[in-house]
Amino acid sequence: MQRDPADDFLPKTLATRQTDSDRDHALERYIGTVLRQSRNRQGLTIAEIAGLAGLSPGMVSKIENGQVATSLDALARLTGALGLTLSQLFRDYDAPEGGAQLVRAGEGLEVVRRGHTYHLLTDPSRHHRAFEPFLITMDDAAEAFPTFQHEGTQFIYLLEGRIDYRHGKHVYELAAGDAFTFDARVPHGPEHLRELPIRFLAVTVFDED
Repeated sequence: MQRDPADDFLPKTLATRQTDSDRDHALERYIGTVLRQSRNRQGLTIAEIAGLAGLSPGMVSKIENGQVATSLDALARLTGALGLTLSQLFRDYDAPEGGAQLVRAGEGLEVVRRGHTYHLLTDPSRHHRAFEPFLITMDDAAEAFPTFQHEGTQFIYLLEGRIDYRHGKHVYELAAGDAFTFDARVPHGPEHLRELPIRFLAVTVFDED
């Protein structure tokens, strides 16, 4: 069949839209997958679960393969035989995929400067740069302290130790459990390390363009 060249210029919302039939089949496939996975986890055969649910093995097979529209009565029988509730069956249906990141302990980008360790707590290749969370460790009182000045709002939460932290013309003494938020465009940085070791979370949130 010859393609219509106009199809190349369809808006994406039209080109990717789903029909009611598509959504119905997606639901049937989802139900079948959840039921099959639950049955397999319990080590049951199709024949065994069919006997428990009072259904034919052929019907159970079709349901698991998303080949038939399942009645509520049949679903109730199957979920009951598997020890599931209907709410558990539909719990993850149509849920967003998400885009979460997990950085395991000891992983992630680590930079050491002048005896201070800066550990980035997100994946620098993937996160959208709207914020930067660091775990910072300081354990050398003899080293010079850098002064920072950059865009965004910064939040510091002291986990361990005591530190004098400068922001502009003012110096603030922070102890474990203290939280400190400030405009990062103003010069800031450690002034004096009072009690070592010092560990704190520093999260900078940037304005979106």
